[in-house]
Amino acid sequence: MPVVGPESLGEVASALARGDVVAIPTETVYGLAARADDREAVGRMAMLKGRPSGQPFQLLVEPVEAVLPLLADAGALERVRALWPGPLTAVVRARAGAGLAVVTEQGTVGVRQPDDALARAVIEAAGGVIAATSANLSGEDPATTARDVVRRFGGELLVLDGGERGGLSPSTVVDLTRDPPVLLRAGPITAGELGIRGPSPPSA
Repeated sequence: MPVVGPESLGEVASALARGDVVAIPTETVYGLAARADDREAVGRMAMLKGRPSGQPFQLLVEPVEAVLPLLADAGALERVRALWPGPLTAVVRARAGAGLAVVTEQGTVGVRQPDDALARAVIEAAGGVIAATSANLSGEDPATTARDVVRRFGGELLVLDGGERGGLSPSTVVDLTRDPPVLLRAGPITAGELGIRGPSPPSA
């Protein structure tokens, strides 16, 4: 499949809608993306990445309101909305029966609104919520250009070229299902900005 530019945004959104896996830029790195309610598409994304079973994908959203009906506690996101859009993933509880293909065994899902206009335009055109993960094979460095994506995956994907990425480390991850919230992965958004303590070990 070809590498296309921003003028082909509609083509990328259409590919997502019909169940294809595509690659899009974010403010951190390039990501693989698929429909969040399509188990076959999410399965293909896992196969392409070579991802071990049990490791969940996140949801990218635009606008944030699009994901709220899919969550058990939409109010949990209020703690982080002031820091969005940005490199921050919030772990929250999914609503039972929401039809998401990316929910963990614990019933949770990671949600992020990326700070990249092109990525947000694709997400909104595709319905407001997509499943995503970094565009690299598991264990390898993330892709920072469209060429990196092609080199890793050949012609299997439609790639949206948004120029070079990689100015930021992967997103901060915070678990909002616990009280107080717990920082699961340090990143560009600090614990101080979140108003919580630094990294803590998971509960037994």
